Amino acid sequence: MTNPVQAVAAALLQARRENRPADAAPLEMMLRSPEEAYAVQEQVGRSADWFASGVPRHWKSGGPSRTAALTHAPLPPANVWASPADARACHFNHRLIEAEVALRLARDVSPDDAAKLAHESAAALVDGMAVSIEVVDSRWQQFPQLAAALLKLADQQSHGALVLGEWRPFEARDWSRQPCVVQIGAGAPQSFRGSQSLGDPTWLLPIWLQHVTRQGATVPRGTIVTTGTWCGMLEAHRGDKVKVVFEGIGEAEVQL
Repeated sequence: MTNPVQAVAAALLQARRENRPADAAPLEMMLRSPEEAYAVQEQVGRSADWFASGVPRHWKSGGPSRTAALTHAPLPPANVWASPADARACHFNHRLIEAEVALRLARDVSPDDAAKLAHESAAALVDGMAVSIEVVDSRWQQFPQLAAALLKLADQQSHGALVLGEWRPFEARDWSRQPCVVQIGAGAPQSFRGSQSLGDPTWLLPIWLQHVTRQGATVPRGTIVTTGTWCGMLEAHRGDKVKVVFEGIGEAEVQL
């Protein structure tokens, strides 16, 4: 019998090697649980030698609401860039843009720490925040219409690249009033306010940290997590310059 984790990981690794998306149709029913999708993430990361130094230092986490199951993915370090970034030499199958706020841990977090962490106290673990741009991409031919959510999760939750603006000290804010402006190419600026799906980027910290520490690892000080889109997914094209501004936090730019 075909091992589903190995089969999906092999398809994703081949798609990355060949810069050509894989056909998801034969694999859509293979993965049965988020645990299997996370096992694919880990196998792809090991095979690609992304995280040889230990616990990944960059993550994406989030979900559509506080009542939905959040998802998480470690990010390949080679595609995490400081703003302003130039991605014109990089291969993407798709170029979809998410405007986000990234958070940075002030100290190591052990499995014990994560297990005891409450949403109300989680912000005390953070020493920095930065504007971030995620370039959403996929290794599946059927994306973004791909129906199998577990295949998206297995594919690093459809991650392409992460651009980080300048870090500033973390401070409590009224996130419900936080404005965000996204400019893509020659298009009109698009404005958003209080539109992060969880209401507060720090809300996901206990769930994310419990995921990262679930096998006994300690999350190192300085680990970064980007926390979910404020603008949905906006379409961009090769050559577009993307700029995201969060008032009072900063900005980030990438040339696609």
